[in-house]
Amino acid sequence: MAPQSLIFFLLLSCYALTSVAGKDTEFGRPLDRETIGLHKKEKLSHFTFYWHQKMVGNNATSASIVPPISKYSNSTAFGLVQIFDNPLTLGPKLNSKLVGRAEGLFASTSQSEVDFLMIQTFNFIEGKYNGSAISILGRNVAFAKIRELPVVGGSGLFRFAKGYAVVTTYFEDPKTRDAIIEYNVYVSHY
Repeated sequence: MAPQSLIFFLLLSCYALTSVAGKDTEFGRPLDRETIGLHKKEKLSHFTFYWHQKMVGNNATSASIVPPISKYSNSTAFGLVQIFDNPLTLGPKLNSKLVGRAEGLFASTSQSEVDFLMIQTFNFIEGKYNGSAISILGRNVAFAKIRELPVVGGSGLFRFAKGYAVVTTYFEDPKTRDAIIEYNVYVSHY
């Protein structure tokens, strides 16, 4: 190889290695809003449905995976962690039209009051929302008459979703801890 060709080859190799190495260290980059669907007009939607928790029996939809710390077991249930796969229906009766499922977990996070950190995804199975989901993450103060939980995202039709859910207890059995919770979800999405 001639010296000029060798120098050109070495320079080209160094450039290629620098380009590849630069890609490995790139943490973030600007995006064109249109390539990820943010050029569309933002929509605001409202959903009302009922979340059914059944704790006992063959058809239980919720289970404790970590018990409360014993000194709190009769007061705040601090330390309790529970998972769930609860049906979402149009009406408060369990035999109402099924529109999706709420999958997630909650943890009792306060030593002084009954509240839960709620992490859940509403997976819809009905109409044009079939296959789309809304994600919730927030503090749920159990004995407050009305609670608000933030919408932190979603998938499908709810990509880049934001908003909040107004949560109201419709029914609760203190012995079994079965519950029916009404959700009014206000979500902004593209």
